[in-house]
Amino acid sequence: MDTIISAVSPLRQRMLEDMRIRKLEPRTQEAYVRAVRKLAAFLHRPPDTATVEDLRNFQLHLVDSGTSPITLNATLTGLRFFFDITVLS
Repeated sequence: MDTIISAVSPLRQRMLEDMRIRKLEPRTQEAYVRAVRKLAAFLHRPPDTATVEDLRNFQLHLVDSGTSPITLNATLTGLRFFFDITVLS
């Protein structure tokens, strides 16, 4: 049987550990990781390099692309966790 080993960046690993420490539910963890992944895709660079203006432009992009208010709120909550807990801690 082959073992699949996926490479996880140190930043993502830290975020996963931060969420585990806080005992976030698996679906919440998935949503938060998805939010950070969307931001990175939008920026075309690591998410921890985002500026305040980048974050504003990302929010405008989400709104302009028809993101629902619930998804927008969940995405922003995930990014808030990422920056407040993972990046700034």
